[in-house]
Amino acid sequence: MRLRTPTKAAATAVAAVLSSAALLNASLATAAGTAPGTSFTADPRATWQTDGIVWALAPANGVVYVAGTFGSVRPPGAAPGERSVPRRNFAAFDAVTGALLPCAPSFTGGAGTVRALHASRDGKILYVGGSFSRAGAVRVANAAALNTADCTVRKAFRPSVTATVRAIDATDRAVYLGGDFTRAGGRARKRIAAFAPDGSLLPFRADLDAPVRALSAVPSRAKVYAGGDFESVNGHRAHALVALSSTTGATAHSYPGWLPPRSVVKSIAHDGTRFYVGAEGHGRGVFDGRVAGRLEDDTMAWKDTCLGATQAVLPYEGVLYSASHAHDCGRTPGGFPEQRGGDRQHLLAQSPGNRTILHWFPDTDEGAGEQIGPRALTVARGVLWVGGEFTKVNGKPQQGLTRFAGGPDTGAPKAPALLPSAAGRGKVVLRWRAAWDRDDASLTYRLYRDGRLVSRQKAASTPWNRPRMSYTDVVRAGTRHVYTIEVTDGTNTSPRSAPVTVAVPAKAVRQKGGART
Repeated sequence: MRLRTPTKAAATAVAAVLSSAALLNASLATAAGTAPGTSFTADPRATWQTDGIVWALAPANGVVYVAGTFGSVRPPGAAPGERSVPRRNFAAFDAVTGALLPCAPSFTGGAGTVRALHASRDGKILYVGGSFSRAGAVRVANAAALNTADCTVRKAFRPSVTATVRAIDATDRAVYLGGDFTRAGGRARKRIAAFAPDGSLLPFRADLDAPVRALSAVPSRAKVYAGGDFESVNGHRAHALVALSSTTGATAHSYPGWLPPRSVVKSIAHDGTRFYVGAEGHGRGVFDGRVAGRLEDDTMAWKDTCLGATQAVLPYEGVLYSASHAHDCGRTPGGFPEQRGGDRQHLLAQSPGNRTILHWFPDTDEGAGEQIGPRALTVARGVLWVGGEFTKVNGKPQQGLTRFAGGPDTGAPKAPALLPSAAGRGKVVLRWRAAWDRDDASLTYRLYRDGRLVSRQKAASTPWNRPRMSYTDVVRAGTRHVYTIEVTDGTNTSPRSAPVTVAVPAKAVRQKGGART
């Protein structure tokens, strides 16, 4: 619909938007000039829930496999205990529709938890690691594999691993396991081991002095990146991060100075050009954020400054997604300062090129357990799946699992409250604080007088920077008018605000001190 040209008063009002809004618009415009666009809205899709923690996710052939420490799943919207379906630490869902699938071997014994999943490149085999002694009815030792075609346990792949497996990655020739163990396949293997797809132990060997929590194999570089709690690799100092020869396990590169002493690596992923590291720290002077390194020479590309332990990193279509409980990203481009009340942002999107935080702010709570929030990310058939220990998503009940798609965008910003005042003969000043939207930085505000549009202003805002805005309306003296406002992200429009009535004086109003206006 074509709108009438705004009046002079409307044009004047646009200029009256406070400087904070102008500065925010400018900074976002600068960032947007080089920043990639996210692939997902911030509106969660209907998703099944778990009754415990999701530690790992993996896609294969249109199915998303979900694993962790839980005993049942329940439908979207169901409260805890309602319409529960038994699933012992493992479940499978249709990647697009989210429907629960019948593939449901129980992983039990040991600590009764699955910590790692990874599918073969052709999607035919799903490798599973954790602390368990049975996969369905088959005896195993902390590692197993499923045939995805019929959801049967692959009996050829049953490596005996003496303690918890926390990370898995695989190439066509090798399956890498990382964790707490010191023996695998009957041989000494300290915290990392490699098996052939047929289950035979490979000669790859690297000795690490503490658990491995993340693995990322890069066949084109003949390397496998390992991260975790360790301080020593192959007899030499290598704190928390190391690159190993993918065939021998020899140290290919270490990264002194990348992480401070009290920070560990929880996640590693790569996009063919760069590798990305997610860290968690404890105490003062730690690093909790993300680091990008160059695969070609293992040099650092960038390092952000966010606090709030990062549990997962995932590069996808030119954007780096992460799961954390970020609470201070004030020195990272596009980032936010520490918030009053301890508010934290649990899902982030960043530009892999320059670490800029993008305007994509779906959120979870921190949940139970260690109160971390989300712990795992994967994308399948264009849908982002998120798992963890959260119990809410965007403020609504949703436990353990959620997902986001490319559309539809259904979240409308909330209309602000109007604060009107009569400003002398024939003028009404209306003020409001900018709203914000989870996946749109720039919003349009439409102000109505007596049901007729009188002003349309556009401004950028974020949850932590909501500028003050205003409009001065010129009307006849001695009249009475009703004002409302609505805000739109271009797709979704809020309901109009509560109406406010303003009586315009018929003559000048005497102010304190005798002045007239």
